[in-house]
Amino acid sequence: MSDRVIIFDTTLRDGEQSPGATMDLNDKLRVARQLEALGVDVIEAGFPAASDGDFEAVRAIAQVVENAQVAGLARANFKDIDRAWEAVKHARHPRIHTFIATSPIHMQYKLRKTPDEVVELAVAAVKHAVQYTSNVEFSAEDASRSDWDFLVRVVTAVIDAGATTINIPDTVGFAQPDEFGALIKYLIDNVPNSSKAVFSVHCHDDLGLAVANSLAAVKNGARQAELCLSGIGERAGNASLEEFVMALKLRPEYYGVECAINNEQLYPACHLLSLIISRPIPANKAIIGSNAFAHESGIHQDGMIKNRETYEIMTPQAVGRKSTDLVIGKHSGRNAVRTRLEELGYQLDTDQVNAVFAAMKELADKKARIYDEDLESLVFSEVYHLRIEDRFRLSNLSVQTSMGSNMPATAAVVLQDHDEEVRLAGFGVGPVDAAFNVIKQLCGSTAELEKFTVNAVTGGLDAQGEVCVHLRDGKYTATGRGADLDIFVAAGKAFIDALNRLELKESDNVISYKQNPVD
Repeated sequence: MSDRVIIFDTTLRDGEQSPGATMDLNDKLRVARQLEALGVDVIEAGFPAASDGDFEAVRAIAQVVENAQVAGLARANFKDIDRAWEAVKHARHPRIHTFIATSPIHMQYKLRKTPDEVVELAVAAVKHAVQYTSNVEFSAEDASRSDWDFLVRVVTAVIDAGATTINIPDTVGFAQPDEFGALIKYLIDNVPNSSKAVFSVHCHDDLGLAVANSLAAVKNGARQAELCLSGIGERAGNASLEEFVMALKLRPEYYGVECAINNEQLYPACHLLSLIISRPIPANKAIIGSNAFAHESGIHQDGMIKNRETYEIMTPQAVGRKSTDLVIGKHSGRNAVRTRLEELGYQLDTDQVNAVFAAMKELADKKARIYDEDLESLVFSEVYHLRIEDRFRLSNLSVQTSMGSNMPATAAVVLQDHDEEVRLAGFGVGPVDAAFNVIKQLCGSTAELEKFTVNAVTGGLDAQGEVCVHLRDGKYTATGRGADLDIFVAAGKAFIDALNRLELKESDNVISYKQNPVD
């Protein structure tokens, strides 16, 4: 048995069936190129018979992908198979993937076919596909709820007909890991010609077991796994590619297999998909979520500072992220606060750290997360006994934009610069861009916007919006926050807050405090 698992990505087919995850042709091409960079073995590019748009997307992907196999899905009928071949035939490594349901409930109520008829249709479909290519995959839809001996019969017949990959899907996420693993082993042991095909699995996450079932299948002889970036897909989604891959890579002694995935491209691939389908990655998502390498507990932070492996089983860089994040909050300990202050350039003695730590705990009861700027503010107030006044304050902001026209958005801003009132109007490609352009001109800033996020503070139509911006001006960076019922006002407040923080960081006094702390 091979010790290599084939990674079959179905983000562009099953993944796109996730409500709200529709992609156009250009989006699909971008994802396909990223999947090649990731190193997947097979890209299931779509279901060509589903629509003209799907057909064109599969054909375009087949023409640009160089290394991976490109598969087109087809029901077990000649028309679908012909359409799939037309779409993938120009691929360097084309595959036809045909399927038919094999569970009693599907055969009776959906197909209205007898088991004998299903076997006949499956064999005919595979034989028709083999006329086009020897790379034919057959899937027994709803296999996890099918009779095991009937599966043996179907699988034996389609391998004899020419199928080289046999996919055993857990279509409705019904199976349990031990049970599913036992099914794979039963088929490999009891299908007389099983050595002539690669056994594959395609698991759904209705019970949260898609990755566990896929791994159990590999443990029992499956050598292809059908996966999606970020686990998107029908209903609760598919087995998550990044979770499955990192389990194999981190536990080679347990699974005894390898795969060709470039794991440093996992986060970039999932992040690209997130941007394309406008669906944020959940913070607690394994491997790629913003909290996956974040630590707030004081005990955990202390362990991480002493030895990263105490609480991290992989490095963030291993999956394409930048670094570990020691989150300063109400659960943080003194060691974490001291370490972060040192990273920010503040060399404080024990009493000074204790003073900042106590003030941080008090502040953390009022806000969810403590940012670097918050810590710096506490250093000034608790250690240097300084109260820093903001230079700029937003007095008024008005934006105007026209939908469906080529007119640029306009913004009018009134600011307080110390005690002086200044005002200006200007343009931008959108209302937020216009507001930021005007504010930068009024403040004489050359800072560049690096990150812009919006969150609802509360639910409902009257929710207050909270905006967070991250600015860079040369070697200095600053994060600003603002909240308001009007999201454009909130954005203006956040931008000005960040500019004030940059102003503070760029002053000579602040640098001297960092280098030569005083009592």
